[in-house]
Amino acid sequence: MKIRQIDASEWVERTVPVHAYAFAPSPSAGIRERMAGNQPFYAGDITVVAEDDGVAVASASAAPMRQNVRGTVFRMAGIAGVATLPQARRRGYASALVTELLGIMRDDGHPVSTLYPFRPSFYERHGFVGLPQAKTVVFPLSSVAWLRSASLAGDVRWGTIEEHYNAYRGLLERLLAARHGFAVLPGSRMERFRLAEDRWLATAWAGDALIGAVTYEISGYGGDLTAGDLLTASPLGRALLLGFFGTHAGQVEKVSVVVPPGETPELWGTDFAAEISSNVAFPTSLAPMGRVLSVEGLAGMPVGAAHLAVEVVDDPFIAGHYELDGSSGLLDARRATGLVPDATLTAAGLSGLVYGVLDPDELAIRGFGQAAGEAAERLRTLFPRALPYLHAHF
Repeated sequence: MKIRQIDASEWVERTVPVHAYAFAPSPSAGIRERMAGNQPFYAGDITVVAEDDGVAVASASAAPMRQNVRGTVFRMAGIAGVATLPQARRRGYASALVTELLGIMRDDGHPVSTLYPFRPSFYERHGFVGLPQAKTVVFPLSSVAWLRSASLAGDVRWGTIEEHYNAYRGLLERLLAARHGFAVLPGSRMERFRLAEDRWLATAWAGDALIGAVTYEISGYGGDLTAGDLLTASPLGRALLLGFFGTHAGQVEKVSVVVPPGETPELWGTDFAAEISSNVAFPTSLAPMGRVLSVEGLAGMPVGAAHLAVEVVDDPFIAGHYELDGSSGLLDARRATGLVPDATLTAAGLSGLVYGVLDPDELAIRGFGQAAGEAAERLRTLFPRALPYLHAHF
């Protein structure tokens, strides 16, 4: 096996055959040609392949992105397209490619990474920990009928994505700066979104300020309105968009919309009836995962006022001893020698604390390390629980 990074000129020849077999209906006439036509949208990706006798049998890519982690926006590597042809499976190719790719991204200055797994246990062994799944809310239009007569200080505009793309991108940047876990796709990936013609884009405005946006499609007369992520900067933005959904009474039966983890649709209005679900299914609907690639790279991140020494074990990127100091309110993270660690963590354990999805008492239960007594309390203070919302789909 030979692993190497390929450039954009090799993407069609090396990566498309692997992706076509792994991710598309097959056999399917013309699928490789159609996938090859998407190459410009992936121009910014970093791609590595495993070759056997000069033939690419496995591939993995990373999209350079940005993500808010506890209030600081870091460079983030979004791992995607991890695939292996049948004759090369269960031979360690995918694992080797992921390790190679993470090393490239870490060395390029990406202190964190996220992905949507095909199997969470596989990526847990690579230091990733689960992040919350978004919710889907399905409701009849009668649940928002009251908004049609509400006096709301704003308006909703709808049209193609391209018509309001610049304003939409501005909203994403505002949410990136404000929401823990929020990530945005790179420009090349967003270009594919901008040009999409299979969805409408509804935008909510308060004067000249965009305060909400959602994409949607309608299955047909008497059918359903299926919306994507409900992105709002305020309750008014949400109310305006829900009221816009209500204008479709008599055209569609019901609405489904995706909302962030922690959202409480049951409190959107009195007598609001809805089915609220978070579907986790293998391998098509899995919650995202995230990991830390550089502890020192998180320096300056807002944290609680605590100080302790930790040892990270069994990881090719962040194993070692660290002194973590949050006494200033910002993380001072440095490698340390000669300190007796107060806690021992795996990469997944540290990642879970950083992303705010684990309590220190869960470390031993999950097999992510040991932190007892005072050490657990310090970790709890340093990394308070938080609810990340990744948003970006890749």
